[in-house]
Amino acid sequence: MAETSRTPQDLPQYGQKQWQSYFGRTFDVYTKLWKFQQQHRQVLDNRYGLKRWQIGEIASKIGQLYYHYYLRTSETSYLNEAFSFYSAIRQRSYYSQVNKEDRPELVVKKLRYYARFIVVCLLLNKMDVVKDLVKELSDEIEDYTHRFNTEDQVEWNLVLQEVAAFIEADPVMVLNDDNTIVITSNRLAETGAPLLEQGMIVGQLSLADALIIGNCNNQVKFSELTVDMFRMLQALEREPMNLASQMNKPGMQESADKPTRRENPHKYLLYKPTFSQLYTFLAASFKELPANSVLLIYLSATGVFPTGRSDSEGPYDFGGVLTNSNRDVINGDAIHKRNQSHKEMHCLHPGDLYPFTRKPLFIIVDSSNSVAYKNFTNLFGQPLVCLLSPTAYPKALQDQSQRGSLFTLFLNNPLMAFLFVSGLSSMRRGLWEKCQEYLRKINRDIAHYSLMLYQCCIKFSLIRLQKLTFLFFAYQETRNYPESYPQLPRDETVENPHLQKHILELASILDVRNVFFENTIDDY
Repeated sequence: MAETSRTPQDLPQYGQKQWQSYFGRTFDVYTKLWKFQQQHRQVLDNRYGLKRWQIGEIASKIGQLYYHYYLRTSETSYLNEAFSFYSAIRQRSYYSQVNKEDRPELVVKKLRYYARFIVVCLLLNKMDVVKDLVKELSDEIEDYTHRFNTEDQVEWNLVLQEVAAFIEADPVMVLNDDNTIVITSNRLAETGAPLLEQGMIVGQLSLADALIIGNCNNQVKFSELTVDMFRMLQALEREPMNLASQMNKPGMQESADKPTRRENPHKYLLYKPTFSQLYTFLAASFKELPANSVLLIYLSATGVFPTGRSDSEGPYDFGGVLTNSNRDVINGDAIHKRNQSHKEMHCLHPGDLYPFTRKPLFIIVDSSNSVAYKNFTNLFGQPLVCLLSPTAYPKALQDQSQRGSLFTLFLNNPLMAFLFVSGLSSMRRGLWEKCQEYLRKINRDIAHYSLMLYQCCIKFSLIRLQKLTFLFFAYQETRNYPESYPQLPRDETVENPHLQKHILELASILDVRNVFFENTIDDY
């Protein structure tokens, strides 16, 4: 097969234009290759000994191309295409004969296929398929380690551990009457956005680009995707649609059949980036941001705290969040700079983001030092919103930070988070759906206050911002509240009696109203 000069994986991930021609040529090559093997299968089998695993490898590469196309375009329809190719490989047992050959590198190809298929199924919320794939992968790894004494046995067993922990990250299960688990999706639905009241005028800004950054120590992750990153990326996507050219067997789309562009914001997923990597992606997003658009920066990262007191209180004096470095993390969750005369060089300080406030910016910080970013200054008068997680949670709540942040869980699935803080670990489907309907009613009221508070309507982000109100009422101490810049008036949020009534009514539906009255300060 003719090789393209560069593969999609080799291309820089930042920038939305320069990679497209390479992807197009690679798609064309694999299209021709796939059609060629279909048209000449008998000759290839009889004369050249074409193996079924070689056909599977072509299909796997095509599925991988669609997955990378999703990563670079954020169009969830391409996930369905990747799934169709990966699923066909499994259904047709293309890799079934690999284990009969005494070649460990071929088995590794099979194991990598399983790992990639699992990632796509996780992103599509096909958890039943994920569980089947994990069982098959476990059997394959056991056979692989039994037959070959290779150095990567520990790594593959770690893959199994990571995906098992990822599957179990949600703190609440929704159950059918037969106790089977209901798979819930937290992507945006077409009916998810609350309607504006008549006469309510908002700006025309829309969310175009998002940087989703994960650098939390010890948080569950799979394939360079932490639980927090996974939840946030789904909060910014609409449900996938099947492409018009969906086929029952592996095949390639012609370029003319590619779907029209949808409204998902473009996303960069950065797992434990260094400061230079983060800044490079941030600069690329800033450069390519369309007019009348907003850039979202989501930071889920370990806090970096300053030591000592500074004579000034500038944007580099409050610490920030950790970026990746080659040295060990101190004290697990917090980094303290060793030399008090210097700033922490592996920290993203609020001041580092100042240059990018020249364009509309929406910042979400989920960190033990999120409050460092409440000292922001809007230097250029552009729309600027910062949402900051609480820095402490009630002691009455079991620490499950390894399974994802509670703040991000509220953004992704407010009902599940509400159930968790109420001490519930499972719920029947009928009650879940009743609560979801009530939640939509609350959203309509929250939308009114949110839109009145923020003069610009930031699509997608605003929908999730509304659901932070749950978090405002969940705790009884000020330090347990999230904060924001600009600061939200309490009489419009935390102390608004109309919204408080909604929350208590939801608690009554769940029969957990006592949780919000009987906890005392001593519990925190």
